[in-house]
Amino acid sequence: MACFFRRNIASKLSKVLGQSEESFISSISAIPVSKKQQSPDFRLSVSSLLQNGSVSSTGDIQAETEALAQRLKPDNVVEEIVVGRGAINFKINRTVLAETILSKLLNECHLFGVRSELFSNLKKGKTLVEFSSPNIAKKFHAGHLRSTIIGNFIANLKEALGNDVTRINYLGDWGMQFGLLGAGFQRFGSQEELKLNPLQHLFDVYVQVNREAERDEGIWRAAREFFRHLEQGEGGALSLWKCFREITVEEYQRVYKRLGVHFDEYSGESFYQRQAQEVLQRLQDQGLLKTSEKGTGVVDLSPANDMSSYSTVMRSDGTSLYITRDLAAAIDRKEKYDFDEMIYVTDKSQSGHFQQMFQILLAMGHSWAQSCQHVPFGLVQGMKTRRGEVVFLEDVLEEARARMLRNMGESRTTKDLEDPEDTAQKVGASALIVQDFKGPLMSDYKFSWDQVLQAQGDTGVFLQYTHARLCSLMRMHPHSEQVPLEPSLLQEPSAVSILQHLLRYDEVLYRCSQDLQPKHLVSFLMTLSHLVATAHRTLPVKGSPPEQAQARLQLFKGTQTVLANGMRILGILPVEKM
Repeated sequence: MACFFRRNIASKLSKVLGQSEESFISSISAIPVSKKQQSPDFRLSVSSLLQNGSVSSTGDIQAETEALAQRLKPDNVVEEIVVGRGAINFKINRTVLAETILSKLLNECHLFGVRSELFSNLKKGKTLVEFSSPNIAKKFHAGHLRSTIIGNFIANLKEALGNDVTRINYLGDWGMQFGLLGAGFQRFGSQEELKLNPLQHLFDVYVQVNREAERDEGIWRAAREFFRHLEQGEGGALSLWKCFREITVEEYQRVYKRLGVHFDEYSGESFYQRQAQEVLQRLQDQGLLKTSEKGTGVVDLSPANDMSSYSTVMRSDGTSLYITRDLAAAIDRKEKYDFDEMIYVTDKSQSGHFQQMFQILLAMGHSWAQSCQHVPFGLVQGMKTRRGEVVFLEDVLEEARARMLRNMGESRTTKDLEDPEDTAQKVGASALIVQDFKGPLMSDYKFSWDQVLQAQGDTGVFLQYTHARLCSLMRMHPHSEQVPLEPSLLQEPSAVSILQHLLRYDEVLYRCSQDLQPKHLVSFLMTLSHLVATAHRTLPVKGSPPEQAQARLQLFKGTQTVLANGMRILGILPVEKM
């Protein structure tokens, strides 16, 4: 494993420079695999050592690099030390490389990459991730796909690295729109239709009542009256709202299951009506709540206290706003969970909202707001089905499943599947996830069905195909463990390339943990899959001598474990056949 080799190099540096091994760890990185030639395994950045003060500068970095390299000696682990441009490169003994990595993969397969010294300085603790957060009484909009899968990735990553994670779905379940929906349901609703197709029926009612409200002021009066009853907790309005909420959560859970997503807590704005008023009172008591010319309650956020920048937290009639309920929710969660960090995943249009919210919390004296973070993302453009523009996420999932099922039907292996529909569902979902995760989260991107579902190239389908092919290889050789394992037989360039690439896994996870971007892991798994495709051609198991076949098979088995672990962190459910 990389940490063993990184520690060996750090030990050499410690002896010649007289400092602790830990001071050198961050300056040592695994070198990306080169397609053109065999490359060294690790690189020490001398400029990094100069920056952190591990070595003193004479003004000539290259001369300092050469001088330091001369003081470092090869051993039975590091067999070659080569000077590069401002860096020192280290080549690991190939037998030691294979033995160490295979030993870790076979004995600690689920800990591979996540128990590295790179994470020793990362604070482990309680992490809350709020994501997805659709509005109740509406079908799951396709626009919520990104928040759902990005939040799921972040929660999976934090969990894999040892954090105690709570996944929260903060539903949009309060506001005047529910007055309108309640009034509309009383006029146009049907209990029978609600049972048969609940969210579609509520959507139809909402569209109809909005249309009627444009020409009938009485609809708005009825809506305000219904919401007033709801706010006061009156029986009829409250029971109808609860019904809407319960059936919505049930329907959403069915969609989440298709994506392999789960939540530990379903909360919503409705939970924080009373606490929001308490927040307003606290702001008033602290002298932070000001009254604007319009009569609204605002908090001055300007550095000069001149109201050049402020946040509105209360309507002129004294009722709370979305941000007030968010403030109440954050304070409540800190009291309930005593979290070490809380992460919100929404589109980039809400960046200003969260910036203001964190500022207000700090102004109120909640220093823990510094451990709150907003992860923004861009928009998806051009997501359509054959019927036209997509509105609902289930349309997207169904389209992905149907197209994937059709593609699989043209493959000769699909007939062997026990449940082709389930496989098509998982592969289709993985295609959507990888398409989304390939670039920076903040970027808008153009959606393309043709690119998403390709079996070749950097797609989710290719990842699943690679994993399924490795599983097939394992099934073809079920009794391989009877032959002793000789890692020293893995000397071929394609085998060494895979081993070298696996060295980078902990660094990739570390990068993901630093910026919460899944693109690093997607890129790593894609490269691994391409290396495996080459190895399938150059490292045959069938027909090879038993010891050589066993070594190759265990390399493929370990690779399959890393691929599956990485896919699960991304939120992809690996398939074993396709």
